Amino acid sequence: MQKFLTNAQMREADRYTIEVLGVPSSQLMLRAGSAIAKAAAGAADEYGRRVLVVCGGGNNGGDGYVCASQLLRLGYDVKVLDVSGGSYSPECAARRKEYAGPYAEDVRADVAVDCIFGTGLSRPVEGRCADVVEAINKSGAFVVSADIPSGICGDSGRVLGCAVRADVTVAIAEYKLGHVLGDGPDYCGAVTKADIGIAARGDCALACEDADVAPFFPARLRNTHKGTYGSACLVAGSPNYPGAAALCLSAALRSGCGYVKLCADDSVKNALVAAYPQAIYLAEPDLGCQALAVGPGCGNSESTFETVKRVLANYRGKLILDADALNAVSGRGAGVLAEKNCDVLITPHPAEFSRLTGRPVGDIVSDPTGSARAFAAEYGVTVLLKGASTVITDGSKVMLNLRGSTALARGGSGDMLTGLICGCAARGLGLFDAAVAAAYALGVSAEIASADKTDYCATAQDILDSLPAAVKKITGA
Repeated sequence: MQKFLTNAQMREADRYTIEVLGVPSSQLMLRAGSAIAKAAAGAADEYGRRVLVVCGGGNNGGDGYVCASQLLRLGYDVKVLDVSGGSYSPECAARRKEYAGPYAEDVRADVAVDCIFGTGLSRPVEGRCADVVEAINKSGAFVVSADIPSGICGDSGRVLGCAVRADVTVAIAEYKLGHVLGDGPDYCGAVTKADIGIAARGDCALACEDADVAPFFPARLRNTHKGTYGSACLVAGSPNYPGAAALCLSAALRSGCGYVKLCADDSVKNALVAAYPQAIYLAEPDLGCQALAVGPGCGNSESTFETVKRVLANYRGKLILDADALNAVSGRGAGVLAEKNCDVLITPHPAEFSRLTGRPVGDIVSDPTGSARAFAAEYGVTVLLKGASTVITDGSKVMLNLRGSTALARGGSGDMLTGLICGCAARGLGLFDAAVAAAYALGVSAEIASADKTDYCATAQDILDSLPAAVKKITGA
C-alpha cells in the first residue's frame, strides 16, 4: 500500500526526525535538494542543459538552492530565479549563501525547476509569484516541481489562485494528499517519491495496489453452491430511470455473489427480466439478505425516504445508501442515520454530501478526507466520497482509490459501483472492504475500457464488459 500524508502529518514527521531522531535539518535539505537535482539532470540530458531553478524564500527554496549548486558542479548551464522578495527562512538563507552560480531575470530555459512554495501553502498565489508561475507554464520548458507544484494545496489538491503545471513532481519523503486529490493529478505530472530519511508517524491515508485488493477476490472452492456466496438485494430504478436499475443489477451479477434480487416498480422489472433472467424480482426489499442497496434511480420522493427509514429500523445486514436514497434523507435530516440497526455505507459525490451535511461544496472539496472522516465518526457509518480520487473511511481508517479514468465521469457509474459493492458485501466482505474492492475493480475496468475505446467513447456498458478482465488483472488469474 502507498501512504499519503496531510501537511500536519508531514510537519510532525519532520519535527520527530529532527528533534527525536537527531537528524539535522540541514542534512534533510541536502538529501531533498539532491533528489530534485537528480530528476532535473535526467530531464536536462533529454530536453536541454539550460536549467532554471526558481526559488522562493522558504525551505522549498532552500531545496532549490541545493539542487542548483549540485547541477552547477555537474556542469549544467544553471541559473536561479529568486522570487522570495528578500525574505528567507534560516535554512534557505544558508543554502543561498552557498550557491555560487548566476541569477536570472526571466523564465527562459530547457528545464525549469519549481521550488517556489511547498505543501504548506494556504493562501492564493499572488503578485510576482503568480506572474512567474504563469510564465513557467507558458515557457515550453520541461518542468520539475519540488515536493508539490507551487500553488497546489498539499491537503486537498486545490489550485490556490494559480499553480505550476509540472511534468514531474518529486515528492519529498512521502506522498501528500494533494498529489492525488482535487486538481493535483492534473498538475503534478508523473510523481516520484524521494526517501530522505524522514520517519512518518501516526495514521495516514492509504491507497491500495493490485496485491492489496487481490485477496478480496479469492479463489473459489469447488465444493460450494450459490448459497455459499450470499444474497444481494437492490432497491433501484423507477419508470423514469430504468437504466439505473439495469446498470446496478448488471454490476451486482458480476460481483461473485450467489443471488441477486431486484426490488423495483413493475414497469422496471418487466423491462429488465428478459435481459437479466438470472436475477430474482421482488415487490418488497428482502430484509433477510446479506447485503441491501437502496437508491439508484429510485427518485427523490417521500416513498423513497419511507423505504430508507423502514430499512434502517428493521434490517440487520449490510446496507448501502446511494443516489436518491441520500437525496431523500438530505431533505429530511441526516439524523435518521442515527436510528439504524444495521451497518451502513453511504456513497455520495460532493454535491450529495453537501446536501446531506449542510456544508458548502467548497468546504468539502477543500478537505475531503477530513469531511468524510468526521461524518463517518459522528453517525457511525462508512463513507465513500466520490471524486477523481475516491475517499473511503469508517471514521478511523482512510483509504483512497486512485484507479479509474474519466470514462467514469458520466451517468451510470455510481449505479454500477453500488451494485458491485452490494454484491461484494453479500459474498462476505465488510462494507469498508467491499467499498475498497468495488471502487478499485471498477476503476481498473474503466482503465481497460478507456485504453480500448478512449475516455470519450467508452460507455458504462463497455466498463461493465471490461470487469472480468479487471478482476483477472488484479488477481493475476
